[in-house]
Amino acid sequence: MARQFDVVIERDAEGYYVASVPQIPACHTQAQSLDEVMLRIREAIELCLEVEGAPAQELEFIGIQRVTIAA
Repeated sequence: MARQFDVVIERDAEGYYVASVPQIPACHTQAQSLDEVMLRIREAIELCLEVEGAPAQELEFIGIQRVTIAA
């Protein structure tokens, strides 16, 4: 059975792409290119599911909002 997971991708100060999966809190990775980070996050998802099993709660992706706070 195929499952879908949402992946959030950000770029850090050193230029690395950082990918995380909101449905699996401890599932994240990084790489120097988008192609590589996508390969790595697929591997990370598979490993997380193997170790932790399927997430107890399915989340529906709605969107991302940016909030600016004066510091």
